[in-house]
Amino acid sequence: MMRNGPRVSRIAALILSTALVSGCAETNLFGHWAKKATEDRSPPASTTTGGMYKVGKPYQVQGVWYYPREDFDYDESGIASWYGPDFHGKLTANGEQYDQMAVTAAHKTLPMPCLVRVTNLENGRALVVRINDRGPYVNGRIIDLSRRSAQLLGIEGKGTARVRVQILGDESRALAGKLKDANPASQPAVAAAPRDTVTAEALPGPGSQSTAQKVAPPPPPQRVDAATAAEREIGQVSEVPVHATNIFVQAGSFSRYDNAQRLSNALSGVGKASIHQGSVKGQTVYRVRLGPTASVEDADRLLDRVIGAGYPDAKVLVE
Repeated sequence: MMRNGPRVSRIAALILSTALVSGCAETNLFGHWAKKATEDRSPPASTTTGGMYKVGKPYQVQGVWYYPREDFDYDESGIASWYGPDFHGKLTANGEQYDQMAVTAAHKTLPMPCLVRVTNLENGRALVVRINDRGPYVNGRIIDLSRRSAQLLGIEGKGTARVRVQILGDESRALAGKLKDANPASQPAVAAAPRDTVTAEALPGPGSQSTAQKVAPPPPPQRVDAATAAEREIGQVSEVPVHATNIFVQAGSFSRYDNAQRLSNALSGVGKASIHQGSVKGQTVYRVRLGPTASVEDADRLLDRVIGAGYPDAKVLVE
């Protein structure tokens, strides 16, 4: 009996050390694994590695539906998290290989790949990031950064941060077009006109032999498109002024005030809700919110209560 003691202790220590090494801040492992089974996993337009363009169909994770779409006006503030070691080397949702030290991120609905600017509202650091995966499947998170992105934005040690995520619309459109052109899924191959060196032949003089001289065509002009220019900014940290922000839980948004009032009354048992009037593309909207909360943790708890009351579309936002 005594001979087994050291062996059991060594095994327990090994398991503990492995768990400590593999953990990463604020990563919902079940969420990322769950997406592999429930998200639309239809083959991308091309079988090449990396750079495949994909939007995807609506999918469900842990009872919540997500609706991917091309939204080149996307601009939202909320809470960011990051993911790293447990997914390093695995395939992303658009068929790329995940590299935790690349400046990338996961988003629930934006097209892949696209380019977004992520601004840490707590320290003013801003960074252009390439979206190439789906996630995070944690209530109250709007983006899951790679480990390197989190490091550059000063989020790695803390685990979460208040951020603003803005898609680079023109640049993302250009990137989508470039990838679609490079991977025409259903178009038949069309033979291109021959492109080779041009032969200039001089007329021979009397009694001389015919000679030919090859002249190389001029190189194509160097043109930097919007997507390429933006991709060159990836990994470059800039600084913006920092302003005070608040964290809210938004239970719903309505075009009619009476609908917002009904939801506000229904949430009386969860917390004090208020109605905020705003505008989306020129249309008046009424948002039902609870808060502000003192911390991300308080917002998470409040969000869980709102969802538990029957409002699964509730979310955490920052203003």
